[in-house]
Amino acid sequence: MAYPDDLLSEQEHVVVHSHPHFKMLIFPTLAFLVTLGAGIWLAILAKDAGSPWNTVGLIAIGVVALVLIVWLFLAPLVRWRTTHFIVTTDRLIAREGVLRRTGIDIPMGRINSVQFEHGLLDRVFGCGTLIIESASDEPLRFEDIPHVEKVHTVIYREVNDNPYDDYRPGTQPTTPLPPQGGGRPPRGERRR
Repeated sequence: MAYPDDLLSEQEHVVVHSHPHFKMLIFPTLAFLVTLGAGIWLAILAKDAGSPWNTVGLIAIGVVALVLIVWLFLAPLVRWRTTHFIVTTDRLIAREGVLRRTGIDIPMGRINSVQFEHGLLDRVFGCGTLIIESASDEPLRFEDIPHVEKVHTVIYREVNDNPYDDYRPGTQPTTPLPPQGGGRPPRGERRR
């Protein structure tokens, strides 16, 4: 789902738009499967009870299972789907929530540094935590960002706006870099 273009300024373009990594849905999915399995097993046991109690037992099992599925599976799924991390040419945008929406916009010019960290499990899943230091007091942490190293590089390039740093596969900069070291030939060409 693309970020709404009517919320962007005239020359602003979306560079990265993602939801948190699906890793955050592993435990809710396991909780859903365990609840469903336990509910079916208990429903089979409740059928063998006496006449009035089997119906009461089935209703109680159904209500408890429904509450657990909504609380442990559907709420995290909706939270995941409504959480957006967007990098545009002008700012970094984070939005989350359904009933109570929260968000933050950080202009690219206010970002002082960009860091990422990911542990072994994050590296296996291809995600990590992005840490943005801006003019605020404390760094902002955005967890479970997919392809965190690529997002880190994109933000760094957008912040610095260096035309020689914008590497695009298959293209070369239109203007060559000025010679380094007082016009001396590159190291490999000195010996010839």
